[in-house]
Amino acid sequence: MSSLFPQNSIAVITGAASGIGRAAARNFARDGMKIVMVDSNEQKLLAARDEIAGIAGAANVSAEIVDVASAEAMSSLAAKVQAAWGSPSLLMNNAAAFVSGGKGGILDPLTNWQMLFDVNVFGPINGVMAFLPGMLEAGTPAKIVNTGSKQGLTNPPGNPAYNTTKAALNAYTQNLAHDLRNRPGANVSAHLLVPGWTTTGDSEPKQGAWMPEQVIAFMVEALGRDEFFIICPDGETSSEMDRKRILWNALDIVKNRPALSRWHPKHKDAFAEFMKQDLPL
Repeated sequence: MSSLFPQNSIAVITGAASGIGRAAARNFARDGMKIVMVDSNEQKLLAARDEIAGIAGAANVSAEIVDVASAEAMSSLAAKVQAAWGSPSLLMNNAAAFVSGGKGGILDPLTNWQMLFDVNVFGPINGVMAFLPGMLEAGTPAKIVNTGSKQGLTNPPGNPAYNTTKAALNAYTQNLAHDLRNRPGANVSAHLLVPGWTTTGDSEPKQGAWMPEQVIAFMVEALGRDEFFIICPDGETSSEMDRKRILWNALDIVKNRPALSRWHPKHKDAFAEFMKQDLPL
């Protein structure tokens, strides 16, 4: 059993019908938690609920069809969970939307930008606004985990809308963590989960990609160490490679290099040499 959360405490997980969210529900159900599974895909959610109910018992699993982009729907969900079970010990804002970068690049349709911001940025904000007051009032140890992306840290070209939402979520979650650790009497912490290449949804497993269960196992260990940045490696990218890429990106600002210099023709050779060196820390 995990020592992170007590028996019969509550986990609220969005995007729980598949992938990382479903793996999280499975993990915490095995640890004896009550699971609130939130998703907008009814068919997948009900199938996932049946699986998790087989682990935790039907009385300890709730499947809620909710659009996380709706503040009203998330507030109603929080009130329902509070009335039935109480405040969560874990709020995992995991639901995310993805639209492949289109030919328009920065001029991709505005509807894509708005939809991605509604789910990827306002989804977690709505989750926090709905559940955090009750978590603070309960006064018991609790954690909020927001699922980010490496694209929000290193900003690779090709999908500016998605990258921008995940960069915004990184900034938001850092501010959330700062607020909580400086809020008198708060017993809630915030964390940013950053998966690597992961087989999610209905995708076929590919060599090099982690399975969702590996991401959750890595997350649980990092939460046990109270880490904020939970940056997962995968079968192709080591933690050292991630750190070097993130550092190079930060050094663009310090050295006033061109934006995204890692992909700039005048700097690509220097980046390649940088990746061969030991971490300059």
